[in-house]
Amino acid sequence: MAERSLRRTKNELSEFLTRHRKKLTPADVGLPSHGTRRTPGLRREEVAALAGVGLTWYTWFEQGRDVQVSEKFLLSVAYTLKLDDAECSHLFLLAHNRPPPPQAHQLVSITPLIQQLMDDLATRPAYVLNLHWDVIAWNAAADDLFGFKARNRKVRNILRMVFADPDMRRRLPTWRDDAPKLLAQFRYDFAVAPNDPPMLALVEDLKVLSADFRRWWETQDSDEARRGIGSVLTTDSERKDFRHETLVVDEHRHLRMVVYFAEQASH
Repeated sequence: MAERSLRRTKNELSEFLTRHRKKLTPADVGLPSHGTRRTPGLRREEVAALAGVGLTWYTWFEQGRDVQVSEKFLLSVAYTLKLDDAECSHLFLLAHNRPPPPQAHQLVSITPLIQQLMDDLATRPAYVLNLHWDVIAWNAAADDLFGFKARNRKVRNILRMVFADPDMRRRLPTWRDDAPKLLAQFRYDFAVAPNDPPMLALVEDLKVLSADFRRWWETQDSDEARRGIGSVLTTDSERKDFRHETLVVDEHRHLRMVVYFAEQASH
């Protein structure tokens, strides 16, 4: 009886993963699309690459073989397949026979109404950040300005973009003014969860990647704080200057929407 139950669970896991993989298109995850595919959805190798896991291990996992996978593995697969809270919980129940840890809900998607609100802003860039400054949602105007869709989820982070992406830094004409102000705001968010492992890992990564971040973080100089970037060069090298407003999307999950208001060009 127990053996039949285990086999049924493995079959359900395989069907669950296959179904969600086939629901996604390359465009959904920022991959180029090269013509018509023989089968719908993403390929297994694409899911494995995006999740940062081994192809053989993911293939065996999706096939329902008796392999042991870590919590980190499951979370990476859940994010790659764009599972919502309920779907992520179902994946953990099938694979580990328990719900996911609380941090699984730190990168959840926003509600459809919040996305609609951002989309209704039309030409006004807007995006939603979590406590770690990961960009978890955006509208078309923000994507045109920052290229969020083309970025891997692991580096789709405002601080990483500003401090560790040379191409992005070249597009920020007032970087020396913007970067310290963003860092000052991040200090307030860091104080909310100073012992949070992902938060600490982000700080350590940025210390290695950016000498400016490391120097400013260690000196702890105070500065005006803000979440938005003041000036950006478009892909056509047109400079756009912005003011910003920040709206609370979800207080308990520390989700904030940053809305960009274009400054009138001076004549």
